[in-house]
Order: sequence, then structure tokens, then C-alpha cells
Amino acid sequence: MGQLDEKVTLVTGGSTGIGLAIARRFAAEGATVYLTGRRKIELDAAVEAVGERAVGVQSDVSHLDDLDHLFGMIKEHSGRLDVVVANAGSAETARLGEITEEQYDRTFGVNVKGALFTVQKALPLLADGASVIVLSSTNASMGLEGMGVYSATKAADRNLARTWAAELAGRGIRVNAISPGPIETPGLRQAGSPVEGEPNIADAFLPRIPLGRIGRADEVAAAAVFLASDESSFTTGAELFVDGGLAQV
Repeated sequence: MGQLDEKVTLVTGGSTGIGLAIARRFAAEGATVYLTGRRKIELDAAVEAVGERAVGVQSDVSHLDDLDHLFGMIKEHSGRLDVVVANAGSAETARLGEITEEQYDRTFGVNVKGALFTVQKALPLLADGASVIVLSSTNASMGLEGMGVYSATKAADRNLARTWAAELAGRGIRVNAISPGPIETPGLRQAGSPVEGEPNIADAFLPRIPLGRIGRADEVAAAAVFLASDESSFTTGAELFVDGGLAQV
């Protein structure tokens, strides 16, 4: 028996990286997994990778009509949700003085608006005792040059998790945040570094990580399984760092 047997779960941004790793682990633990992504080719490949327990729904969490379609499908086919993982995210680097309105709107649109309305629109389907997991970041607790807008969105996500934990406690719904550090994903090595002299974000972070390596997406997925399962039944409003000690030491 898996830790998530018979649970109905949703992972936004599940077509690649951390989201895909969470979706695969949830399915392996016995859950039905709805996963979203903006690009159909990547989403279809993710559904194939996750297997027969996966249902892909192409959508952009910053578009409320897309969310309405998503939750309409879940209601029709499953009737409820036991776990929601608000994972979809966007990251761009720009120092103060270089930030554009378009970058600001894109990043807040996906990371904050998207997370907020994903959870709000899921409420009618959330079973009492459900688990909501919000992906924040170590950046919410740190000040890394060039990451101001992204870090602000992740700090907002962390606070939303706290607030929702208080608001939903009466229904036994637990809300927690996971804050990953640098995780080996397809986008990590491609992202430019805001730190002068470093080719990418991974190389900029590496000397600062006490465990001396970049994390793996499956390590974040393991944390998500814990928070989604009954093993964390007395945990809510918490922030679980998966960062190799980056923001702790």
C-alpha cells in the first residue's frame, strides 16, 4: 500500500522539474494525479512519464478561465480533491533599475495570483482533512541580487500558506509550504546568474550550500509526500526547507 492510496491530487506546473517529480512520486504512492502545464508537448510527455494514474490538463494558472476549466474537469471525473500542490512558478532575474512592468506582471501573475486562485477555486472540491502544499523558496528568506521580484513572490506565497492554515483549520485542512534551495532541473542550468562572474544560478549558489551539492527534484518530492500524507497530520502552517542548509547555516 502506498502512502497516498485512493487520494485525488493536483500538481500545478507538473510537466517538468519539481512538479513532475512530485507528480511521479504521488502516482507511485497510489494517488490519482491531475497535472497542469502551459505547453501541450511537455504536458503530454509528463503524463506518459507519470503513467496511468495521471490526467493532464493544459492550463495557465494565471488565467482564471483556465482554472475554471481545470476544476470543472476534476469535479466531473473525481468529485473531490484530497491534495493540492500549488507548484507552478516563473522566475526571471533583474536588478533594481532594470525591472520592467512586464516582468513584474508575469512573475506575480503566475507565482502569487496563480497560487492564490488555484487554492481558492479548489476550495469547493477540497475534502475535510485535505492537504494544501504551496511551493515557496529559500529566496523568500534571503536577499540574492537580481532576484528581488521573484523573492517577493515567494515571500508572499509563504505568508499565504500561514494565513490559509489559520483560515482552513476548522475543516481540518492543513496548509504548509515547501521551500527548496537550488534543485537540479532542466531550467536551472539554463538560467543566467545575477552574480557577476558566475555562468548560471547553480554555480552561484553552490559555494554557499553546507551539504556541498545541488539538490534533486525527487528530494523535494519526498517532502511533498510527507506533507500530503497522514504522516504529517499534526503539521500545518509550517515551512519545510529542502535546501542543503543554504538558508539555515
